[in-house]
Parts: sequence; structure tokens; C-alpha cells
Amino acid sequence: MPLEPNNILEVRGLTKTFSGVKALNNVQLSLRKGEVHALMGENGAGKSTFMKILMGLLTPDSGQINFDGYPFKVGSVHDVLKSGISMIHQEILAVPELTVAQNIFLGRETNGRLFDWLNDRHLEKQARELLEQMRVSIRPDARMKELSVAEMQMVEIAKAISNQAKVIIMDEPTSALAATEVTTLFGIIRELTRKGVAIIYISHRMDEIFALADTITVLRDGNYIGTKPAADLDEAALITMMVGRELDTLFPESESQQGEEVLSVNNLSSKGKFSNINFVVHAGEVLGMAGLMGVGRTEIARAIFGLDRIHAGTVCIKGKPTAITSPQEAIQAGIGYVSEDRKQVGLIPGLSVQYNMTLASLSNYTSGLLIGSRKESEAATTMMADLRIKATGPSQKVVYLSGGNQQKVVIGKVLLASPSLIILDEPTRGIDVGAKAEIYKLIARLKAAGIAIVLISSELPELLGLSDRVLVLSKGKQTALLSKDEATQETIMRYAMQP
Repeated sequence: MPLEPNNILEVRGLTKTFSGVKALNNVQLSLRKGEVHALMGENGAGKSTFMKILMGLLTPDSGQINFDGYPFKVGSVHDVLKSGISMIHQEILAVPELTVAQNIFLGRETNGRLFDWLNDRHLEKQARELLEQMRVSIRPDARMKELSVAEMQMVEIAKAISNQAKVIIMDEPTSALAATEVTTLFGIIRELTRKGVAIIYISHRMDEIFALADTITVLRDGNYIGTKPAADLDEAALITMMVGRELDTLFPESESQQGEEVLSVNNLSSKGKFSNINFVVHAGEVLGMAGLMGVGRTEIARAIFGLDRIHAGTVCIKGKPTAITSPQEAIQAGIGYVSEDRKQVGLIPGLSVQYNMTLASLSNYTSGLLIGSRKESEAATTMMADLRIKATGPSQKVVYLSGGNQQKVVIGKVLLASPSLIILDEPTRGIDVGAKAEIYKLIARLKAAGIAIVLISSELPELLGLSDRVLVLSKGKQTALLSKDEATQETIMRYAMQP
């Protein structure tokens, strides 16, 4: 299978089967030097399996791969990295106790000579130069555990670039980044492609795909659907290729029928995180919270839920001042919280759907010291049906579900505790367009049922499509509280970038 002169990678007839089920079937891809090639498909389409094969984590059953002019034999991850292929994973693969510099050069700390000592100062110098080239202000001597999710993602990007790769696979690289950081990443990508580096780009954000991609390949249910120039597609056509049908309007129509005041926040402050925050949320209302990454949105949510300390101000639930110092107290007060990182905070991946769902409301299923397993199973099964969670049953481990279904499990856990207020922090991060549409419909249903919702999102179309009002933050301070008519992308960004 000869390579086209300008191609760096050719894949033909790639097939992979797990327990008799074809995860990939006759998949193909041609990647040109200096190209951004988007790989699209719903969760479960086969993208992850395909990338794991390219990175040496899986061996295909059949098919051919040529890379840089030679047949590509799938070996170890180390061999793949040495050959010139790097990957930025959606799930951050960092060593928390090591420094930024040590993480960037992990496995490449020395030149391999006998008695070659580790030189942290040299590593930090190299890391500092790389981060400065990326226009990222992160200390190379900082420990990874001290960084925000967005900062850790930028370190992962730096790690991939440091490998001098000919091909970089980017799997949801902006899922934890704010608008300014996304702009920085796009600049890095364009600089890499000018140097001839080829990018395989995986994202569920349509605006990114059409802003970056030269070519788009679509997989569906493990099958190759087609490859087209990005200029020949629009969002509707791409969605049809991905899901095999046209989606209804992404954001469901919903009238705001505001009820009683559920949450009132007055002059809320936390040292070094945010100060003097004031807002009210009513039953049947969605209050959006906008701002660049690191301005205090998640910190406000954590403080309200009792995860972080409040240094000043008050939180009132249904008009009553409430001192919440733990998540247990928050749940008892009727507050539910869907965190931005479902795998590290929202779920226990090794446990079943049932056990994950009932964790926040176990007291409802206990009798003395015993848990009523039948009652617990019935509650989980009913919630699975209500949220349309695709799983073999309540006993299936969460780790084997798609990202969209995992997110529904987290939401189901919150709903089983019967909250009057739900805080949703990046509820559609890393899930496909079909799953997003279902989450949006669920938010509309919760709103219609009279639940108050605080929605934190880095996707402005999502905030604008779902929110009744939008609170804007900049550098830990509240800069605007906009009505639905006042809120536009331009207005939000103007207030979000105020000094």
C-alpha cells in the first residue's frame, strides 16, 4: 500500500473485535503533512479504539497502516512515541506529585547514557522555554496537583509538542479550556501545521471543527462513513453523517415559569478565589454562570455545596440563612451538584450504575444497618429508564459506559436525592452531539418541574441557549447579571474580560 507523496499516514481496512462485537470495521484514513484532520463520531463510534491502535495500546485484527513511508507495526507506546506520533488524551494522564517539568519530560529525563544523572534545573529550563513559546504562564517547578484542570491540559499539550512529533492526536484538547486558552491552542496548532506537523483532531465542539479542520472523517458504530473536505460540510450535514439522522433543534424551547426564591447568595467571598458575589435563583429558572477559566465559577459552586470554605457573606435556601460546611449538609438542604470532572469527583468508575446512583441518598434505602437492595435496584432501574441511560442493567460498572451515559448517571445520583436546586458544572464536557441534545432536553424537563438550576459552562452557545439570565465573572468578581435579551456572545465576552 504505497503512500501518496504528501501523506504522512495511511490506514486501510482496519478492523478490531471485542468478544464478537466489531468495535472497528474496515476503517480508513489518509492524513496529509501539515493538515488538521477531524475524526468525528458519537461516543461509541470507535474513535477511541482507533486511536489506541495508532498509539500502540491495542493490536488490530486486520488492516494496513503505513506511516512516514513505511509499514507501521503496532508495538509499545514507547516505540510509537519514538517513531513520531504523540497523543493528548481527553482524560489527563498526569503524575500529581511530580512537577510540571518532570511531567513534560517523563521517560525522557536523561539521554540514556550510563550514570547520566537527573538534572531538574535543566528540565525546568527546557520546560520554561517550551511554555513561553506556547504563551502559557505556568511555573515549571509547580507540582501538577497544584494546577487547575485547564493548566494541567496545557501541560499535556506541551508534553506532546516536546516529543517533536510528526503526527499529534488531540482528543478533546479544549474540554477544560476557556476561550482565551482555546485561542492560544489554535495558534499553536496553526504554527505546528505550518511546520508540516499533521494533527488528528477529535472534538464534539462543532465550532472548533469548522474553525480548524481541513478534512473531516466520520465513524458511526465502528464503521467508516466517509471523508470530506470541511469546506463541503455544514453543521447539519455533519450531524447527519455522525448520527444517521437529523437532530431536532439542539436547544429545546422552554418558557420561564419562575416560582419561589430557592437560592440567594449575598456578598459571598472566599479568600484568593472570589469576592462579593450576589445572585438569586428561582424555582423553574436556569441561571447561567459565564467567565474565563479560573475566574471563580467552580469555586463558587464548591463553596455553596460545602466543599470549600466561605470567608464572608451568606447563603440562603428558600429565604433562610443556611450554614453549609459539608456536601452532606448541602444535600440535606436540597442542593445537588454535578461537578466538572465526573470521573475524578462525580463517579466511582469501578462500581455499578446502581451503587453510583444511590450514593447521595443511601439513607432512603437502609433499614437499620442494612441496605434494602431490592428497593435500591428499583430506584436505579426507574432512573435509568427516565434518563434513557444505555447500559446492560443497574449492575453494569460505570467505567464501561460512554461519556454521555456516565454523565447521566451523575445527574441521576443527584436527582435521587430530590433536590430543589441543582448546580451543573460543565455538564456536557466531552460528550457527543446526540448526548448533548438529550442533556439539554433533561435540563428543560427539570426546569419545567420547578427545579432551580445554576449552569456553569465554557460554551457560550450552550449558556445562551439554556439560560434565563447570565451572571458574568472576571478575576473572581461579578461584572454583570444579564437578562436573556441582554445576553449575547459579544456582551458576555466584554464583561468577562474586564480588568
